Amino acid sequence: MKREVHELEPIWFPDSRVLILGSFPSVVSRKHNMYYANPANRFWRVMENIFEDSSEDKISFLKRHHIALWDVIASCMIEKSYDASIRDITYNDIEGLMPKTEIRMIFTTGGKAADLYQRHFGDAFPHIALPSTSGANARMSFDVLCDHYKVIREYTDET
Repeated sequence: MKREVHELEPIWFPDSRVLILGSFPSVVSRKHNMYYANPANRFWRVMENIFEDSSEDKISFLKRHHIALWDVIASCMIEKSYDASIRDITYNDIEGLMPKTEIRMIFTTGGKAADLYQRHFGDAFPHIALPSTSGANARMSFDVLCDHYKVIREYTDET
């Protein structure tokens, strides 16, 4: 296990209405310098499904749908991409991001992100926990994931 530093910049726009937070980027995401870059992760497919829109350019997709993307953790001790191994956490400055945007709801992807967010930020900002889109959560079908994630549209005014 070694200390890893979150090197991906948050993706946000002044008109972002929702913030989606993971726990910490996977090894594959860190290598490709993009959130949810592991092909086994269903995040982008779920988002394309619920917004009925697809784009090779993920940044344009996020801008078009008023979505900001980041992670709860700025740095931590972690073994590979295993959330269960995360220790010695430094948190990202989510409080500093909020006034720069129109974010009205924060969503976390997965149990670890939700737990860490709730423990550190409490009720400072409205929050809804969503299930993980990771391939490690294979027991949850794609359709069930999409059903959970549809709530995001309510906060982007795209219902």
